[in-house]
Amino acid sequence: MDWLSDVDHHFFWLALGFFLAAAEILVPGVFLIWLAGAAVITGIIAWGTPIGIPLQIALFAVLAILALFSGKRYVRDNPIVEADPKMNRRGARLAGETAIVVVPIDGGSGRVKHGDSEWIARGPDAALGERVRITGTDGAILLVEKVEPRATRQSITASE
Repeated sequence: MDWLSDVDHHFFWLALGFFLAAAEILVPGVFLIWLAGAAVITGIIAWGTPIGIPLQIALFAVLAILALFSGKRYVRDNPIVEADPKMNRRGARLAGETAIVVVPIDGGSGRVKHGDSEWIARGPDAALGERVRITGTDGAILLVEKVEPRATRQSITASE
């Protein structure tokens, strides 16, 4: 046990802090970074003051608890906002687009084609080839509504 008194323990705390910070990059979540901060602060304090190992461990424990609770409160008060809430939700991105019915929607269910993809669709009855507007999604099922036919130029001039 004499070798413990000869080693500079501040290097251990600093190395532990940097290891935990690196592990935070590999492990999802915001947890290890707070422990890394506590280890680095413990290492800096141990480097600047002649404190023993038991006091260093106690200091690390107190700093870790404070850092974890402070970090939890910070993350709760400052939630991470997605840059694009519809990212990786392809169906949700299609809302407002039109699609063509490829399997008639009968009894509320059928298939539509948008671009080069076919989707299961749910909505009012629609015949083969009819255009529908995508209003949303229910998992991987597109919710659709009928598109009102546009008034043609001839019908507008006929009514004038």
